[in-house]
Amino acid sequence: MNVLDIRACKARGEKIVMLTCYDYTSARIVQDSDVDVILVGDSAAMVMHGYGTTIPADIEMMCRHIESVSRGTENKFIVGDMPFLSFRQSLTDNMRAVASVMKAGAHAVKLEGIEGNTETIAHIVKSGVPVMGHLGLTPQSVNQLGGYRVQGRGDDAAKKLREDAIACEQAGCFAVVLECVPDELAAEITALLTIPTIGIGAGPRTDGQVLVMQDLLGLSSDFKPKFVRKYLDGRQLWQDAFNAYANDVKNGSFPADDESYGQ
Repeated sequence: MNVLDIRACKARGEKIVMLTCYDYTSARIVQDSDVDVILVGDSAAMVMHGYGTTIPADIEMMCRHIESVSRGTENKFIVGDMPFLSFRQSLTDNMRAVASVMKAGAHAVKLEGIEGNTETIAHIVKSGVPVMGHLGLTPQSVNQLGGYRVQGRGDDAAKKLREDAIACEQAGCFAVVLECVPDELAAEITALLTIPTIGIGAGPRTDGQVLVMQDLLGLSSDFKPKFVRKYLDGRQLWQDAFNAYANDVKNGSFPADDESYGQ
C-alpha cells in the first residue's frame, strides 16, 4: 500500500481502512489483518501514557512509537502524527521534526489544521514527504475549540470547512481526515475533493474510516464516544484471563508438569 494505492481506492469506490497502532506486538497482529493503513497517532499520549489530551506528545515520544510499529510491519502504510506545535516553528525546525518522524519508519506525516500551514505542507510535499491533512475536530486545538465538539455545524462553519478541505488538497495533501463532522457535510467534502477523505465521527460516506485500536477493542470502560463501535469487550476478556491466571497460581495448578523443566 502506498499513496497511489490510497488514491486509487477512492477512484474505485473502495473503502480505506485505517487503524491506530503504537507498539510492536500490536503491529505484528495488524500486519496480518485486512487493515490498509496504520496511524501512529499522537493519541498515544492518552491511550499509552495516560495523559488527558494529545498535547503532551512530542517528537521523541512519536518516534519511539513509530519505530516500534515499523519493526512489527512489512507491507502496511504507516502515517506518523506530527505532535503539538512541532510543525509551527521555523521552517528548519519543522523539517527537522518531519525528518525525525520519517527516519523513525513512517511513510507519511499527518498535520492538524490548514490555516497557517499551507506553505509548510507544500514545502514538505515538495521535499518528497507525503502529507495527510486533518480537519474538523483537531485534538491539538482542544483548548481553542472549547472542548471535544462536533465541528462544521451552521452555514458559516460548514463553508469554512469546505474551503479548508480544498486548501488541503491544493497544498498537496494526498488524503485528509475529517473528525467529528456532520454526516452530510462530510459527504459533500468527499464528493468535492479528488483526494480521499478518512472519517472518524463523520458518517459512512467518507472514502475510509479510522478508529483508535483501544476503542475498537473495548479496552477503555470510561470512554464511549458516539462514533466508536466496540468490536470486542477486550477489557473484560483481559480481566478474565488475568483472574484465571491468578487463580491457577494460587491453587497450585500453574505451572503444570508439562510447563516445568525436568532434571
